[in-house]
Amino acid sequence: MQQRFSQGISELVLIVSDVSIAARFYRDVLLLVPDGEADETWAWFWTGEPEHSARLALTSGTLLFAENSPHPKNKRFGHVHYAMFVQRDQLLHAVDHVRKAGVEVHGPVQLNWMNAASYYFYDPDGNLLEFWSPDGSSLFADHDPQNDQQ
Repeated sequence: MQQRFSQGISELVLIVSDVSIAARFYRDVLLLVPDGEADETWAWFWTGEPEHSARLALTSGTLLFAENSPHPKNKRFGHVHYAMFVQRDQLLHAVDHVRKAGVEVHGPVQLNWMNAASYYFYDPDGNLLEFWSPDGSSLFADHDPQNDQQ
């Protein structure tokens, strides 16, 4: 067996237009725990249990080695999609919390190939976020699509 180097994702950095607006969204809407105090150019969050999970960073500046990118300066970074793991028994509560913050939520989407369910929404900078939950079939067993607001 070939040696595996990665032990998982350490951090994900998003380039945003306004760190304070984005930080409020990730703190107040997604309820991520800040890792230290944010400033004008950087904000860091834990994506799960503090000190034991990957971190999400928001920056309005440039990233290290950006000048070495093979892409033109205005095309180096773009919108991303990533999913956050949410326990099945918390999924509908999490979706409701995001909707109550005025964010349009799409779904649910049943992902049969991995027995999961997901809801999708955008952050203030247009990144596509996903609440992903295992055991998706149980969601659809007791789910009434007419109750989906958005």
